[in-house]
Amino acid sequence: MKRLLDGYRKFHRHIFPQRKEHFHLLSDRQAPEVLFLTCADSRVVPDLILQTEPGDLFICRNVGNIVPPSGELPGGVTATIEYAVKVLKVKHIIICGHSDCGAIKAALNKESLANLPHAGVWLQYLDCAWKYLDSTKRDPEAELLALIRANVVAQLENLKTHPEVAAALAAQSLELHGWFYDILTGTIETYNSSDGKFRPLDV
Repeated sequence: MKRLLDGYRKFHRHIFPQRKEHFHLLSDRQAPEVLFLTCADSRVVPDLILQTEPGDLFICRNVGNIVPPSGELPGGVTATIEYAVKVLKVKHIIICGHSDCGAIKAALNKESLANLPHAGVWLQYLDCAWKYLDSTKRDPEAELLALIRANVVAQLENLKTHPEVAAALAAQSLELHGWFYDILTGTIETYNSSDGKFRPLDV
């Protein structure tokens, strides 16, 4: 906690005063153009990776960067998507998976969830990722990476089942993006739906 409190002290005394006008503009409104849906993993820090400012990203985080399909029991992810699309009118939704994902590791070794009943139920939404994975034989590390990427594709498909997303896509007012972030190299790959492959993000 000391580190957090020291950080707040630095922010409040030195950083906030220098950017007071920016925060003043954000104090009673927000207009982000992007919903960034990613994993709860502490090593994935969207504002650091993308060098974004307060007000730029509407962020939704959960274990496994999961989007339950429409019609499932409404929860925080569903409500966030609905609000982002219908109220904030975001123009882009990014689903970002990452290397060394613990949720995907659990999907590959479900015995590890024996003492985590709630996580076990939640991670059932990862099962759909398997159908986006071919039957090629891989070593365990390659299998993990392949399933992480397949899960991004699966969650993009789940996202399209949400009525507000489908309507915005039909109106061409929304674009969907699937990303894979590599923690070791700091690089991002983006999913190309035309050929079903992930390629380095062109910058």
